[in-house]
Amino acid sequence: MTTGPVTAKFSLPPLARSLSAKLLVLTVAFVMLAEVLIYCPSIGRFRLVYLQERLAAAHLAILALEATPDQMVSEEIERELMAHVGAYAVSLKKPDRGRLMLMVEKPGTDVVSFDLREGSFFGLIRDAFATLLTDGTRTIRAVGVSPQDPEILVDVVLPEGPMRDAMLDYSVRILALSLVISLFTAALVYLSLHRTLVRPMRRITASMVSFRESPEDASRDLQPSDRDDEVGLAERELVSMQEGLRAALMQKTRLAALGIAVTKINHDLRNILSTAFLMSDRLTRSEDPDVRRLAPPLIAAIDRAVSLCTQTLNFAREGPLQLYLTRFPLGDLIEEVVEAIPVGGESGVAEGAKERISVVIPPDLEIEGDREQLYRAFQNVIHNALVATGSHVGVRLHNEANGVAIDIEDDGPGLPPRARENLFTPFAGSARKGGTGLGLAIARDIMVAHGGDIELIRSDQEGTLFRLSFPRGDTL
Repeated sequence: MTTGPVTAKFSLPPLARSLSAKLLVLTVAFVMLAEVLIYCPSIGRFRLVYLQERLAAAHLAILALEATPDQMVSEEIERELMAHVGAYAVSLKKPDRGRLMLMVEKPGTDVVSFDLREGSFFGLIRDAFATLLTDGTRTIRAVGVSPQDPEILVDVVLPEGPMRDAMLDYSVRILALSLVISLFTAALVYLSLHRTLVRPMRRITASMVSFRESPEDASRDLQPSDRDDEVGLAERELVSMQEGLRAALMQKTRLAALGIAVTKINHDLRNILSTAFLMSDRLTRSEDPDVRRLAPPLIAAIDRAVSLCTQTLNFAREGPLQLYLTRFPLGDLIEEVVEAIPVGGESGVAEGAKERISVVIPPDLEIEGDREQLYRAFQNVIHNALVATGSHVGVRLHNEANGVAIDIEDDGPGLPPRARENLFTPFAGSARKGGTGLGLAIARDIMVAHGGDIELIRSDQEGTLFRLSFPRGDTL
Protein backbone atom coordinates (compact mmCIF):
# COMPACT_ATOMS: atom_id res chain seq x y z
CA MET A 1 0.00 0.00 0.00
CA THR A 2 1.39 3.39 -0.97
CA THR A 3 0.69 6.60 0.81
CA GLY A 4 1.11 10.17 -0.36
CA PRO A 5 3.51 12.66 1.16
CA VAL A 6 2.54 13.97 4.56
CA THR A 7 2.08 17.73 4.61
CA ALA A 8 3.05 19.37 7.89
CA LYS A 9 0.50 21.67 9.45
CA PHE A 10 1.91 25.03 10.46
CA SER A 11 0.26 27.42 12.86
CA LEU A 12 1.20 30.49 14.81
CA PRO A 13 3.15 29.75 18.04
CA PRO A 14 1.37 29.99 21.40
CA LEU A 15 1.75 33.14 23.46
CA ALA A 16 4.45 31.66 25.72
CA ARG A 17 6.70 31.05 22.69
CA SER A 18 5.63 34.03 20.63
CA LEU A 19 7.75 36.98 19.64
CA SER A 20 5.75 39.18 22.01
CA ALA A 21 6.66 37.07 25.03
CA LYS A 22 10.31 36.98 24.04
CA LEU A 23 10.39 40.75 23.65
CA LEU A 24 8.79 41.19 27.06
CA VAL A 25 11.28 38.87 28.78
CA LEU A 26 14.26 40.43 27.00
CA THR A 27 13.13 43.94 27.86
CA VAL A 28 12.78 43.08 31.56
CA ALA A 29 16.16 41.34 31.50
CA PHE A 30 17.93 44.26 29.84
CA VAL A 31 16.37 46.84 32.14
CA MET A 32 17.35 44.77 35.18
CA LEU A 33 20.88 44.46 33.79
CA ALA A 34 21.01 48.24 33.41
CA GLU A 35 19.78 48.61 36.99
CA VAL A 36 22.51 46.25 38.21
CA LEU A 37 25.12 48.33 36.41
CA ILE A 38 23.69 51.41 38.11
CA TYR A 39 23.41 49.68 41.48
CA CYS A 40 27.10 48.73 41.73
CA PRO A 41 28.49 52.30 41.84
CA SER A 42 25.42 53.41 43.82
CA ILE A 43 26.04 50.97 46.68
CA GLY A 44 29.71 51.94 46.71
CA ARG A 45 28.73 55.58 46.93
CA PHE A 46 26.18 54.82 49.66
CA ARG A 47 28.87 53.19 51.80
CA LEU A 48 31.22 56.13 51.30
CA VAL A 49 28.53 58.65 52.24
CA TYR A 50 27.65 56.60 55.32
CA LEU A 51 31.24 56.67 56.56
CA GLN A 52 31.57 60.39 55.74
CA GLU A 53 28.47 61.07 57.83
CA ARG A 54 30.11 59.19 60.67
CA LEU A 55 33.19 61.41 60.29
CA ALA A 56 31.02 64.53 60.35
CA ALA A 57 29.19 63.31 63.48
CA ALA A 58 32.57 62.52 65.10
CA HIS A 59 33.77 66.06 64.35
CA LEU A 60 30.70 67.49 66.08
CA ALA A 61 31.27 65.26 69.08
CA ILE A 62 34.86 66.47 69.41
CA LEU A 63 33.65 70.09 69.18
CA ALA A 64 31.52 69.42 72.26
CA LEU A 65 34.67 68.21 73.99
CA GLU A 66 36.54 71.39 72.98
CA ALA A 67 33.80 73.55 74.48
CA THR A 68 34.61 72.41 77.99
CA PRO A 69 37.30 74.32 79.97
CA ASP A 70 39.48 71.31 80.60
CA GLN A 71 38.47 69.46 77.42
CA MET A 72 36.95 66.74 79.55
CA VAL A 73 33.34 65.50 79.79
CA SER A 74 31.61 63.10 82.06
CA GLU A 75 31.36 59.46 81.21
CA GLU A 76 27.60 59.76 80.71
CA ILE A 77 27.94 62.63 78.21
CA GLU A 78 30.74 60.81 76.47
CA ARG A 79 28.49 57.77 75.98
CA GLU A 80 25.70 59.97 74.60
CA LEU A 81 28.10 61.63 72.18
CA MET A 82 29.46 58.29 71.01
CA ALA A 83 25.95 56.88 70.70
CA HIS A 84 25.14 59.82 68.43
CA VAL A 85 28.21 59.02 66.33
CA GLY A 86 27.56 55.27 66.46
CA ALA A 87 31.22 54.48 67.13
CA TYR A 88 33.47 52.90 69.74
CA ALA A 89 36.11 55.61 69.54
CA VAL A 90 36.78 58.82 67.63
CA SER A 91 39.80 61.06 67.36
CA LEU A 92 40.43 64.39 65.71
CA LYS A 93 43.71 65.93 64.66
CA LYS A 94 44.17 69.60 63.75
CA PRO A 95 47.30 70.94 62.07
CA ASP A 96 48.11 73.39 64.91
CA ARG A 97 46.95 71.25 67.79
CA GLY A 98 47.33 67.76 69.16
CA ARG A 99 44.90 64.88 68.92
CA LEU A 100 41.55 64.93 70.76
CA MET A 101 39.86 61.60 71.46
CA LEU A 102 36.60 60.16 72.75
CA MET A 103 36.25 56.47 73.48
CA VAL A 104 33.58 54.39 75.20
CA GLU A 105 35.05 50.96 74.40
CA LYS A 106 38.53 49.97 73.48
CA PRO A 107 38.54 48.29 70.07
CA GLY A 108 40.18 44.91 69.68
CA THR A 109 43.19 44.13 67.59
CA ASP A 110 41.14 42.63 64.73
CA VAL A 111 40.15 45.91 63.10
CA VAL A 112 39.83 46.43 59.34
CA SER A 113 41.04 49.89 58.32
CA PHE A 114 39.85 52.00 55.39
CA ASP A 115 41.41 55.28 54.30
CA LEU A 116 38.68 57.29 52.61
CA ARG A 117 41.28 59.58 51.07
CA GLU A 118 42.56 56.77 48.83
CA GLY A 119 39.25 55.30 47.60
CA SER A 120 38.92 54.58 43.84
CA PHE A 121 35.81 53.90 41.78
CA PHE A 122 36.28 50.14 41.60
CA GLY A 123 37.78 50.06 45.09
CA LEU A 124 34.60 51.54 46.57
CA ILE A 125 32.50 48.94 44.72
CA ARG A 126 34.76 46.13 45.93
CA ASP A 127 34.63 47.31 49.58
CA ALA A 128 30.84 47.69 49.41
CA PHE A 129 30.29 44.11 48.20
CA ALA A 130 32.81 42.86 50.74
CA THR A 131 30.65 44.45 53.44
CA LEU A 132 27.46 42.93 52.06
CA LEU A 133 29.01 39.46 51.91
CA THR A 134 30.18 39.48 55.55
CA ASP A 135 28.07 38.68 58.59
CA GLY A 136 28.36 42.23 59.96
CA THR A 137 30.41 41.33 63.07
CA ARG A 138 33.60 43.07 61.99
CA THR A 139 34.98 46.25 63.54
CA ILE A 140 36.20 48.81 61.01
CA ARG A 141 38.29 51.92 61.24
CA ALA A 142 37.60 54.80 58.87
CA VAL A 143 40.11 57.59 58.40
CA GLY A 144 39.36 60.70 56.37
CA VAL A 145 39.15 64.47 56.32
CA SER A 146 36.22 66.14 58.01
CA PRO A 147 33.38 67.15 55.65
CA GLN A 148 33.22 70.49 57.56
CA ASP A 149 36.95 71.29 57.36
CA PRO A 150 39.32 69.59 54.87
CA GLU A 151 42.32 70.43 57.12
CA ILE A 152 41.04 68.29 59.98
CA LEU A 153 41.73 64.54 59.98
CA VAL A 154 39.07 62.40 61.66
CA ASP A 155 39.56 58.80 62.78
CA VAL A 156 36.48 56.68 63.64
CA VAL A 157 36.31 53.09 64.94
CA LEU A 158 32.81 51.63 64.62
CA PRO A 159 30.95 48.34 64.21
CA GLU A 160 30.21 47.24 60.63
CA GLY A 161 26.79 45.73 61.43
CA PRO A 162 24.69 48.95 61.40
CA MET A 163 26.33 50.07 58.16
CA ARG A 164 25.67 46.65 56.58
CA ASP A 165 22.01 46.80 57.69
CA ALA A 166 21.65 50.24 56.14
CA MET A 167 23.24 48.99 52.91
CA LEU A 168 20.90 45.98 52.80
CA ASP A 169 17.89 48.22 53.36
CA TYR A 170 19.12 50.50 50.56
CA SER A 171 19.61 47.48 48.29
CA VAL A 172 16.08 46.22 48.93
CA ARG A 173 14.67 49.65 48.08
CA ILE A 174 16.80 49.80 44.92
CA LEU A 175 15.65 46.31 43.93
CA ALA A 176 11.99 47.20 44.41
CA LEU A 177 12.43 50.41 42.44
CA SER A 178 14.29 48.52 39.70
CA LEU A 179 11.50 45.97 39.41
CA VAL A 180 8.91 48.73 39.12
CA ILE A 181 10.96 50.60 36.53
CA SER A 182 11.75 47.45 34.54
CA LEU A 183 8.14 46.28 34.49
CA PHE A 184 6.88 49.74 33.57
CA THR A 185 9.52 50.13 30.85
CA ALA A 186 8.94 46.61 29.60
CA ALA A 187 5.21 47.25 29.38
CA LEU A 188 5.75 50.45 27.37
CA VAL A 189 8.32 48.80 25.07
CA TYR A 190 6.15 45.71 24.70
CA LEU A 191 3.06 47.72 23.77
CA SER A 192 4.93 49.89 21.30
CA LEU A 193 6.75 46.96 19.68
CA HIS A 194 3.61 44.86 19.65
CA ARG A 195 1.75 47.59 17.84
CA THR A 196 4.48 48.59 15.41
CA LEU A 197 6.24 45.26 14.81
CA VAL A 198 4.77 42.13 16.37
CA ARG A 199 1.17 42.56 15.24
CA PRO A 200 2.14 43.33 11.62
CA MET A 201 4.55 40.38 11.67
CA ARG A 202 1.78 38.10 12.89
CA ARG A 203 -0.41 39.35 10.03
CA ILE A 204 2.38 38.65 7.56
CA THR A 205 3.01 35.20 9.05
CA ALA A 206 -0.70 34.36 9.04
CA SER A 207 -0.92 35.45 5.41
CA MET A 208 2.03 33.22 4.48
CA VAL A 209 0.47 30.23 6.24
CA SER A 210 -2.88 30.92 4.59
CA PHE A 211 -1.24 31.24 1.18
CA ARG A 212 0.52 27.91 1.67
CA GLU A 213 -2.77 26.22 2.49
CA SER A 214 -4.61 27.66 -0.51
CA PRO A 215 -2.41 29.46 -3.07
CA GLU A 216 -5.29 29.84 -5.55
CA ASP A 217 -7.55 31.76 -3.12
CA ALA A 218 -6.87 35.46 -3.73
CA SER A 219 -9.31 36.49 -0.99
CA ARG A 220 -6.81 35.34 1.63
CA ASP A 221 -4.12 37.76 0.49
CA LEU A 222 -2.75 40.27 2.98
CA GLN A 223 -4.07 43.79 2.66
CA PRO A 224 -0.90 45.92 2.88
CA SER A 225 -0.88 49.02 5.07
CA ASP A 226 0.30 52.45 3.98
CA ARG A 227 3.40 52.33 6.18
CA ASP A 228 6.60 53.56 4.53
CA ASP A 229 9.04 51.64 6.77
CA GLU A 230 10.52 48.14 6.49
CA VAL A 231 7.30 46.46 7.69
CA GLY A 232 5.24 48.25 5.04
CA LEU A 233 7.80 47.27 2.40
CA ALA A 234 7.67 43.64 3.57
CA GLU A 235 3.86 43.64 3.35
CA ARG A 236 3.84 45.06 -0.16
CA GLU A 237 6.59 42.73 -1.34
CA LEU A 238 4.73 39.74 0.14
CA VAL A 239 1.54 40.69 -1.69
CA SER A 240 3.49 41.17 -4.92
CA MET A 241 5.22 37.80 -4.44
CA GLN A 242 1.90 36.06 -3.76
CA GLU A 243 0.34 37.55 -6.88
CA GLY A 244 3.35 36.53 -8.97
CA LEU A 245 3.42 33.02 -7.55
CA ARG A 246 -0.32 32.62 -8.07
CA ALA A 247 -0.03 33.71 -11.68
CA ALA A 248 2.97 31.42 -12.22
CA LEU A 249 1.15 28.53 -10.56
CA MET A 250 -1.93 29.03 -12.73
CA GLN A 251 0.27 29.25 -15.83
CA LYS A 252 2.18 26.11 -14.89
CA THR A 253 -1.08 24.29 -14.21
CA ARG A 254 -2.37 25.21 -17.64
CA LEU A 255 0.97 24.34 -19.23
CA ALA A 256 1.00 20.99 -17.45
CA ALA A 257 -2.42 20.15 -18.80
CA LEU A 258 -1.40 21.40 -22.22
CA GLY A 259 1.83 19.42 -22.00
CA ILE A 260 -0.02 16.20 -21.36
CA ALA A 261 -2.19 16.84 -24.40
CA VAL A 262 0.80 17.83 -26.57
CA THR A 263 2.67 14.72 -25.45
CA LYS A 264 -0.18 12.51 -26.56
CA ILE A 265 -0.54 14.39 -29.85
CA ASN A 266 3.21 14.29 -30.44
CA HIS A 267 3.30 10.56 -29.85
CA ASP A 268 0.63 9.91 -32.45
CA LEU A 269 2.02 12.55 -34.82
CA ARG A 270 5.49 11.04 -34.60
CA ASN A 271 4.09 7.66 -35.61
CA ILE A 272 2.25 9.26 -38.53
CA LEU A 273 5.37 11.17 -39.63
CA SER A 274 7.46 8.01 -39.38
CA THR A 275 5.04 6.30 -41.75
CA ALA A 276 5.16 9.30 -44.09
CA PHE A 277 8.95 9.22 -43.95
CA LEU A 278 8.99 5.57 -45.00
CA MET A 279 6.54 6.26 -47.81
CA SER A 280 8.45 9.34 -49.00
CA ASP A 281 11.64 7.29 -49.17
CA ARG A 282 10.07 5.44 -52.10
CA LEU A 283 9.75 8.73 -53.97
CA THR A 284 13.53 8.92 -54.32
CA ARG A 285 13.40 5.76 -56.42
CA SER A 286 10.70 7.09 -58.73
CA GLU A 287 11.44 7.23 -62.44
CA ASP A 288 9.80 10.64 -62.74
CA PRO A 289 12.61 13.26 -62.57
CA ASP A 290 10.27 15.91 -61.07
CA VAL A 291 9.35 13.51 -58.26
CA ARG A 292 12.99 12.69 -57.56
CA ARG A 293 13.78 16.43 -57.50
CA LEU A 294 11.02 17.23 -54.99
CA ALA A 295 11.63 14.17 -52.78
CA PRO A 296 14.73 15.40 -50.83
CA PRO A 297 13.11 18.65 -49.57
CA LEU A 298 10.02 16.68 -48.59
CA ILE A 299 12.11 14.08 -46.73
CA ALA A 300 14.09 16.85 -45.00
CA ALA A 301 10.85 18.54 -43.89
CA ILE A 302 9.47 15.28 -42.52
CA ASP A 303 12.79 14.57 -40.81
CA ARG A 304 12.68 17.98 -39.09
CA ALA A 305 9.12 17.34 -37.99
CA VAL A 306 10.06 13.94 -36.54
CA SER A 307 13.06 15.50 -34.80
CA LEU A 308 10.85 18.22 -33.29
CA CYS A 309 8.36 15.63 -32.02
CA THR A 310 11.19 13.52 -30.57
CA GLN A 311 12.77 16.46 -28.73
CA THR A 312 9.40 17.61 -27.41
CA LEU A 313 8.57 14.14 -26.12
CA ASN A 314 11.96 13.76 -24.45
CA PHE A 315 11.72 17.17 -22.79
CA ALA A 316 8.19 16.47 -21.53
CA ARG A 317 9.12 13.05 -20.14
CA GLU A 318 12.22 14.14 -18.25
CA GLY A 319 11.71 14.79 -14.56
CA PRO A 320 14.29 16.09 -12.05
CA LEU A 321 17.80 15.20 -13.11
CA GLN A 322 19.31 12.17 -11.39
CA LEU A 323 23.07 12.68 -11.31
CA TYR A 324 25.55 9.82 -11.21
CA LEU A 325 28.75 11.50 -10.11
CA THR A 326 32.20 10.37 -11.20
CA ARG A 327 35.55 12.14 -11.51
CA PHE A 328 36.97 12.49 -15.00
CA PRO A 329 39.19 14.85 -17.07
CA LEU A 330 37.10 17.68 -18.45
CA GLY A 331 39.32 18.17 -21.50
CA ASP A 332 38.74 14.59 -22.67
CA LEU A 333 34.97 15.08 -22.44
CA ILE A 334 35.05 18.25 -24.54
CA GLU A 335 37.29 16.66 -27.15
CA GLU A 336 34.82 13.76 -27.37
CA VAL A 337 31.93 16.21 -27.79
CA VAL A 338 33.70 18.02 -30.64
CA GLU A 339 34.47 14.77 -32.45
CA ALA A 340 30.86 13.54 -32.20
CA ILE A 341 29.14 16.68 -33.53
CA PRO A 342 27.71 15.91 -37.01
CA VAL A 343 28.70 18.04 -39.98
CA GLY A 344 26.62 19.02 -42.98
CA GLY A 345 23.06 18.15 -43.83
CA GLU A 346 20.42 19.11 -41.29
CA SER A 347 22.99 19.61 -38.50
CA GLY A 348 23.58 23.20 -39.54
CA VAL A 349 27.35 22.81 -39.08
CA ALA A 350 29.26 23.74 -42.22
CA GLU A 351 31.88 21.48 -43.73
CA GLY A 352 35.29 22.20 -42.20
CA ALA A 353 33.85 24.10 -39.23
CA LYS A 354 35.16 21.58 -36.70
CA GLU A 355 38.70 22.14 -37.98
CA ARG A 356 38.40 25.78 -36.87
CA ILE A 357 37.59 25.02 -33.21
CA SER A 358 40.31 25.35 -30.56
CA VAL A 359 40.09 23.66 -27.16
CA VAL A 360 42.44 25.01 -24.47
CA ILE A 361 41.77 23.00 -21.31
CA PRO A 362 44.54 21.88 -18.90
CA PRO A 363 44.93 18.08 -19.20
CA ASP A 364 45.09 17.72 -15.40
CA LEU A 365 41.78 19.54 -14.81
CA GLU A 366 39.35 16.97 -13.42
CA ILE A 367 35.76 17.54 -12.47
CA GLU A 368 33.23 15.62 -10.44
CA GLY A 369 29.87 15.31 -12.15
CA ASP A 370 27.55 13.25 -14.29
CA ARG A 371 29.58 12.67 -17.45
CA GLU A 372 26.60 11.83 -19.68
CA GLN A 373 24.58 14.86 -18.60
CA LEU A 374 27.56 17.22 -18.94
CA TYR A 375 28.19 15.72 -22.37
CA ARG A 376 24.68 16.85 -23.38
CA ALA A 377 25.22 20.34 -21.96
CA PHE A 378 28.54 20.95 -23.75
CA GLN A 379 27.25 19.34 -26.94
CA ASN A 380 24.28 21.73 -27.10
CA VAL A 381 26.36 24.88 -26.49
CA ILE A 382 29.30 23.92 -28.75
CA HIS A 383 26.92 22.84 -31.50
CA ASN A 384 25.17 26.23 -31.37
CA ALA A 385 28.55 27.97 -31.54
CA LEU A 386 29.60 25.92 -34.57
CA VAL A 387 26.32 26.75 -36.31
CA ALA A 388 26.71 30.47 -35.62
CA THR A 389 30.46 30.79 -36.23
CA GLY A 390 32.04 32.76 -38.98
CA SER A 391 35.51 31.30 -38.82
CA HIS A 392 36.47 30.28 -35.28
CA VAL A 393 35.15 28.74 -32.03
CA GLY A 394 37.21 28.80 -28.84
CA VAL A 395 36.73 26.62 -25.75
CA ARG A 396 38.96 27.69 -22.85
CA LEU A 397 39.28 27.66 -19.08
CA HIS A 398 38.21 30.69 -17.04
CA ASN A 399 39.28 30.85 -13.38
CA GLU A 400 36.88 32.36 -10.86
CA ALA A 401 37.16 33.21 -7.17
CA ASN A 402 34.69 30.52 -6.10
CA GLY A 403 35.22 27.93 -8.81
CA VAL A 404 36.17 27.44 -12.44
CA ALA A 405 34.28 28.04 -15.65
CA ILE A 406 34.51 27.08 -19.30
CA ASP A 407 34.11 29.86 -21.87
CA ILE A 408 32.68 28.90 -25.27
CA GLU A 409 33.09 31.74 -27.74
CA ASP A 410 32.35 32.14 -31.43
CA ASP A 411 32.97 35.00 -33.86
CA GLY A 412 29.54 34.88 -35.47
CA PRO A 413 27.10 37.77 -35.93
CA GLY A 414 25.65 37.48 -32.41
CA LEU A 415 22.19 36.60 -31.20
CA PRO A 416 19.14 38.63 -32.24
CA PRO A 417 17.42 40.65 -29.47
CA ARG A 418 14.39 38.33 -29.29
CA ALA A 419 16.62 35.29 -28.82
CA ARG A 420 18.55 37.02 -26.00
CA GLU A 421 15.30 37.88 -24.19
CA ASN A 422 14.11 34.24 -24.24
CA LEU A 423 17.51 32.61 -24.16
CA PHE A 424 16.78 29.76 -21.72
CA THR A 425 13.02 29.48 -22.39
CA PRO A 426 12.04 26.20 -24.09
CA PHE A 427 10.52 26.59 -27.58
CA ALA A 428 11.18 30.36 -27.50
CA GLY A 429 14.93 30.96 -27.30
CA SER A 430 16.24 29.54 -30.58
CA ALA A 431 18.15 31.89 -32.86
CA ARG A 432 18.05 29.67 -35.93
CA LYS A 433 15.16 28.82 -38.17
CA GLY A 434 13.47 25.58 -37.19
CA GLY A 435 15.18 25.41 -33.80
CA THR A 436 13.23 24.47 -30.70
CA GLY A 437 15.24 26.40 -28.13
CA LEU A 438 15.52 23.28 -25.99
CA GLY A 439 19.29 23.00 -26.21
CA LEU A 440 20.19 25.93 -23.95
CA ALA A 441 17.27 25.20 -21.62
CA ILE A 442 18.48 21.63 -21.13
CA ALA A 443 22.09 22.81 -20.72
CA ARG A 444 21.09 25.23 -18.00
CA ASP A 445 19.08 22.58 -16.12
CA ILE A 446 22.13 20.31 -16.18
CA MET A 447 24.53 23.02 -14.96
CA VAL A 448 22.18 24.12 -12.17
CA ALA A 449 21.80 20.51 -11.04
CA HIS A 450 25.60 20.42 -10.68
CA GLY A 451 25.57 23.53 -8.50
CA GLY A 452 26.77 25.77 -11.33
CA ASP A 453 25.14 27.84 -14.04
CA ILE A 454 25.36 28.95 -17.64
CA GLU A 455 25.20 32.61 -18.59
CA LEU A 456 25.51 34.76 -21.66
CA ILE A 457 28.53 37.03 -21.13
CA ARG A 458 28.20 38.98 -24.37
CA SER A 459 26.62 38.76 -27.81
CA ASP A 460 27.32 41.42 -30.40
CA GLN A 461 28.65 41.78 -33.92
CA GLU A 462 32.03 40.38 -32.85
CA GLY A 463 30.52 37.14 -31.62
CA THR A 464 28.89 35.37 -28.67
CA LEU A 465 30.42 34.17 -25.40
CA PHE A 466 28.73 31.65 -23.07
CA ARG A 467 30.24 30.75 -19.68
CA LEU A 468 29.51 27.40 -17.98
CA SER A 469 30.58 27.63 -14.33
CA PHE A 470 31.24 24.96 -11.70
CA PRO A 471 31.62 25.45 -7.95
CA ARG A 472 35.08 24.94 -6.50
CA GLY A 473 34.01 21.81 -4.66
CA ASP A 474 33.34 20.02 -7.98
CA THR A 475 36.83 20.55 -9.39
CA LEU A 476 40.25 19.25 -8.53
